[in-house]
Amino acid sequence: MIGYLAIILIYNLILLGFNIYRSKKVKGHEDFMVAGRSLPVHVIVFTLIATWIGSGTFIAGAEYAYKAGFSSLWMPAGAWLGIIVIYFLAAKIRTFGQYTIGDILEVRYGRFARLFGTIALIIASVTIVSYQFRAGGYILNIITDGRVSVAWGQAISAFFIIAFTVTAGMISVAHTDLPNGILILVACVIATPFVIIKAGGLSGAAAALPAGHFQLFSPDFGVRPALKAFGYFFATFLLLMGEQSMYQKFYSAKTPKHARTAVSLWILGTILVEVVVVLIAVFAAAHFWGQGQEGGAMVLLAARHMVPEPIGVMLLAAAWAVLLSTGTNFLLSPSTNVMRDLVQQFYKKSLSEQKQVAGQKIAVILIGLCAFAMIFIPTLLNQPISVLQSAYFAYTMYGVAITPVLIAALAWKRATRMGGLVAIVSGALVTLFLDKGIPYLWPSVMHEGDPWGIPAIFPAMLVSIGSLIVISLLTPPPDKEVLDRLFPEKLV
Repeated sequence: MIGYLAIILIYNLILLGFNIYRSKKVKGHEDFMVAGRSLPVHVIVFTLIATWIGSGTFIAGAEYAYKAGFSSLWMPAGAWLGIIVIYFLAAKIRTFGQYTIGDILEVRYGRFARLFGTIALIIASVTIVSYQFRAGGYILNIITDGRVSVAWGQAISAFFIIAFTVTAGMISVAHTDLPNGILILVACVIATPFVIIKAGGLSGAAAALPAGHFQLFSPDFGVRPALKAFGYFFATFLLLMGEQSMYQKFYSAKTPKHARTAVSLWILGTILVEVVVVLIAVFAAAHFWGQGQEGGAMVLLAARHMVPEPIGVMLLAAAWAVLLSTGTNFLLSPSTNVMRDLVQQFYKKSLSEQKQVAGQKIAVILIGLCAFAMIFIPTLLNQPISVLQSAYFAYTMYGVAITPVLIAALAWKRATRMGGLVAIVSGALVTLFLDKGIPYLWPSVMHEGDPWGIPAIFPAMLVSIGSLIVISLLTPPPDKEVLDRLFPEKLV
């Protein structure tokens, strides 16, 4: 137990020292936000992998695999399709080369679209950061055999994630993700065969788990299994295509060509990691079935009890690297919005480089504290916490409020200001009502977290995309000078 804790602590201190060293290279706001637009392909690839493979994969994905077996692959499959779509937009994103998604939203849809889009993005990002803290609580609780409580583990995780982000911004985040991404790939691949063997192979898993765990759509999870599976598919698909921290990586690339090359390699690493994580979680579920263990902790329990100790240490370190990377990226991303899309747009447009960097660091701390409160208060009140449900809400909020209008801004010339604004606001409000309003107003209609058994992504997506298309077609097309900024004749 001491060995597990010591190695992870040493790994954290090394990375923190590296970040402090890197912080000396931050000369201005562009360095803090987008690493001076200087990142090479190999750094972008691993930072993309490490950013996307977060606790949404290791904890929420494991919880889904525990409940639904191999049909949980529908959740990461949405991201795979999203990366393929992003491949064709990566060069254009880098050519536009601003700082936040709000920059694109304002060009196409105006200042109020930027404002409401920023609010939706911050809500989703704070939720995602909060369950990274929760994942850290699980990790520290498991590796200390319960000596560190989940609550204290959350606090320790919050401290490290906030400290890492505030030191040097994108310069430290991206370069820290390089070793993290390599560790994640290697640890997951090496651990998988040991977990499968320990669980008795496929026959052992089949004997221990319900038969539905081996079906295309598990009947054990949700009253409408196919809708449930496609709900998670579309939630991750839409999040991936619009996720701002990914776009900030493209903005950080040396050239548009570097951005596109990185995406082509990113999809290979992502598919590999997400498939083996599901394998680990399903076979760990078979091993621990009926023992009352939390579904989200399956990968962590596998690392602690189902593999040789050196590999277990590596896998737990990978899980820690995952939450560290995703937490820092999702803290940096909305803090950029606070400065660019709120402070500089609605308070004081002209700020010195030093004040911009200082302001963003303050924003990192405040957003981090909000995320900690979001997970600490339910823990204090002994309320049930599902990382899977939190991830689904965040993915849906982001996916319906941001992604449709963002993709339309880059790919559909007919999208108009009014269409984009209404789509952002309506998508966010429908998601909030279905996920936060109905469970309290009419709890009897909730089934597996879904009103009437229908995942919120479908009505929210219908309202958002429908209003974007209909209102855009009924209003005058955008001016040519607006389109010229996002549809240049040639990308280099």
